[in-house]
Amino acid sequence: MFFPVYIILLHLSLVYLTKAYSILSSGFIRNITSSPLREEFDPEHGTLLAPILVPRARGSEGHSDVQHHFINFFSSKLPRWTLEWHNSTASTPAGKVPINNMVFKREPPWTAPGQANWLTLAAHYDSRQLPLGFIGATDGAVPCAILMHVATVIDGFMTQMHDEMQELGEGGDSDAMDMGVQLVFLDAKEPVEGSSVQALYGSKALSAEWESHINAATSGHHNSLTQISMLVMLDALGSVGPRVPSYLPITHWAYAKMADLEYRMREMKLLESNPSTFFLPSPAGETMQTQAQDDQGPFMNRGVPFLHLLPDPPPENRYTLDNDGVHLEMATVRDWVRIVSGFACEWLDMMEVWPAE
Repeated sequence: MFFPVYIILLHLSLVYLTKAYSILSSGFIRNITSSPLREEFDPEHGTLLAPILVPRARGSEGHSDVQHHFINFFSSKLPRWTLEWHNSTASTPAGKVPINNMVFKREPPWTAPGQANWLTLAAHYDSRQLPLGFIGATDGAVPCAILMHVATVIDGFMTQMHDEMQELGEGGDSDAMDMGVQLVFLDAKEPVEGSSVQALYGSKALSAEWESHINAATSGHHNSLTQISMLVMLDALGSVGPRVPSYLPITHWAYAKMADLEYRMREMKLLESNPSTFFLPSPAGETMQTQAQDDQGPFMNRGVPFLHLLPDPPPENRYTLDNDGVHLEMATVRDWVRIVSGFACEWLDMMEVWPAE
């Protein structure tokens, strides 16, 4: 990591450490984990997951079908969320490659362009071209379905919070009150024909575009990239016994918050899996070097603070035909849904709208 980037990340981390982050009460946690999740996450018939468990290589019918799955879900279930297409083309050894990044977002109704600070949850939705028929259940499908469920969890609370703040005339009083959510479905991560290296064309294009989009001087944020308060990148989730380390020292405090949330959920017996170690086993401060060759890399290199939810080691079947719905460990999948949903609620200070217990 370049020294100037480290300084930028350190500054941003210190800034966001001062923002509101409210620990969820036991009652709130039970409320958001009460759904059995089987209707949404069944590999064969789940309303969120099953439509993504298809080969999704760029340019394929499955790739287009998954795009429509995202659009239909948000337009029918969560109409307050807006869709932004970020389309571009990358020059590759295999020729021109179209990139179709999709960003679903919701922000407070009082924010002007460039004003909101974004909790940004991201995953890639394309799958590898080879081997033929590759699905990538953990490698894209499960993370994308988790993002969709998180939106359903936070949507009602966001509406209530926005309504109450407007009624009290508090909207826009501070940056901490201007929190919004971006769900980023990245395209063109996987290698092009003739290469084994992850391409990252989607994350490279989107991070560059957001960096170059300059906001008005009165917005409080120099560009679209600096509006990101935290980027949470989900990848390779859904196999048994995951161990996700803390990859970045200056955002370890946020990792520790998520690790504490997992601990509390297990103490309350709200998680189904029974791993030998916690999913997030490094709350004491141990960190390891992040893998730059992943979708968080282009954002990291531009100074965006991030959490990388990538198990180390990754699943053994990550790039094989066995990475399909049959080989998912569904208790682990459902527990990741609960943990990520809880973290989003804590980051967004949702205890503000929860009745006193």
